[in-house]
Amino acid sequence: MHAPAAALLQLRDLHVRFRASAGEIHAVRGLDLDVHAGETIAIVGESGSGKSQAMLAVMGLLAGNGAATGSARFRDTELIGAPPATLDRFRGSKITMIFQEPMTSLDPLYQIGAQMAAPLRRHGGLSKIAARARALELLDLVHIQEPARKIDAYPHELSGGQRQRVMIAMALALGPELMIADEPTTALDVTVQAEILALLADLQQRLGLAIIFVTHDLGLVRRIATRVHVMHQGLCVERGETAALFTAPAHAYTRRLIEAAPSGHKQPVAAGAATILDAHGVRVAFRSRHSLLDTLRHRPPHTLVAVDGVDLKVRAGETVGIVGESGSGKSTLGRAILRLLPSTGTVRFEDRDLAPLDRVALRPLRARMQVVFQDPYGSLSPRLTAGEIVTEGLLVHEAALSTADRDARAITAFREVQLDPDTRTRYPHEFSGGQRQRLAIARAMILKPKLVVLDEPTSALDRSVQRDIVDLLRDLQETHGLAYVFISHDLAVVRAMADRIIVMKAGRIVEQGDTREIMTAPREAYTRELIAAAFLSGE
Repeated sequence: MHAPAAALLQLRDLHVRFRASAGEIHAVRGLDLDVHAGETIAIVGESGSGKSQAMLAVMGLLAGNGAATGSARFRDTELIGAPPATLDRFRGSKITMIFQEPMTSLDPLYQIGAQMAAPLRRHGGLSKIAARARALELLDLVHIQEPARKIDAYPHELSGGQRQRVMIAMALALGPELMIADEPTTALDVTVQAEILALLADLQQRLGLAIIFVTHDLGLVRRIATRVHVMHQGLCVERGETAALFTAPAHAYTRRLIEAAPSGHKQPVAAGAATILDAHGVRVAFRSRHSLLDTLRHRPPHTLVAVDGVDLKVRAGETVGIVGESGSGKSTLGRAILRLLPSTGTVRFEDRDLAPLDRVALRPLRARMQVVFQDPYGSLSPRLTAGEIVTEGLLVHEAALSTADRDARAITAFREVQLDPDTRTRYPHEFSGGQRQRLAIARAMILKPKLVVLDEPTSALDRSVQRDIVDLLRDLQETHGLAYVFISHDLAVVRAMADRIIVMKAGRIVEQGDTREIMTAPREAYTRELIAAAFLSGE
């Protein structure tokens, strides 16, 4: 009888603590975990449960005010407390990590190709030409369209899903033994999620890659994990084989996670509701940079039409959901109607044409037109406290408020988005990804706008918090008659939120209609493909 193989990674009594102005935060409390070569395990739990911090501790990447104790052994090497030189030998080549928020992981000053080539040259010993060729292969591997063009793009020129795919390609570059995937499909649309999971499964089978999935997506866990660890408030409250845990969860918290999902349908818009936004023929085009070499070779500038003649109307109390794959133009459309980037066509807000208004003339309207971005960490200033971030807009739009009045408004806003008001003295890095997204929602809602563009507002949130946020957004909408443009790749959330759905592909509308009609009887093959991929989880 053979002895069981030694674990590739072994955690024993792992603790993670953070120093904070309000006292010590005990984020991970005695975690034990084994990962063997070639297996996939999942760590699940709500935002703030400690799942990401445990993995950051393994990588030696905790924030400066954080500290880890206990043991994390990769094969025969102890990683907790190891010197930077030891960690550098393992990071990337043996253990790699896909982070939840790619925009903050990619350097905005360097082209994608240069960032991908750097580890290939340093750790892989490849020449400049060979590293670029390998980077192109990896971009193609993760289904980046036009890799020869995208390799010279900067991070801000890619969609959220494209940036995440670049991160996955970089993580795979050096053939690691263990991949830690922290919400690896959060920014991806459902069809690409399925492709990426299939890709990782194929790589795992061929290379014997071990994967730790850190996620709030239980549908994803059900499909890919052999074992599951459930975390709550820093503790592992349940662990076991995936099938057994989903069939007969022992802990009440696990049962609550499994049962949690956005549900129900939005109440119809009131008859005669005023039109808040009326856009016609919106078009957004980007011209590529034209280098001296392009001029010498007589190459014309390349023009990308991101949004091509889209019409959009939203009434008070109405939610219009916009869905489509990454790069379909849905986020660009949201920015265009808010005049956050140049566009052509007509956009009327509360029956006022926005086209002739300059920046100064638009400023009084900004309080009534708010946006919640997809990447909360990139949109929150790291130098401001959470309370200062949430009340920042009040300094501009309600300057007469006293400090005490702003603080009182912040307390109310924190409670509305289910954050502890006492945390308003913390900084963004002291919050989990889901908590940061709730801060972004609070910052938008504190000004009581009439129109809110919600760009993937629940993508970083676990299912139970998604349900709470959906309920919150519905209540705010009903109370204040808010108009929402809800951009998302999560069709389960869109189904629960939207009155109408617009399906976009390559900058154009391919189908639109009542939410129930679109979800139950889609006319277009592309829409049917999106819906089929969305419900692979069986939710």
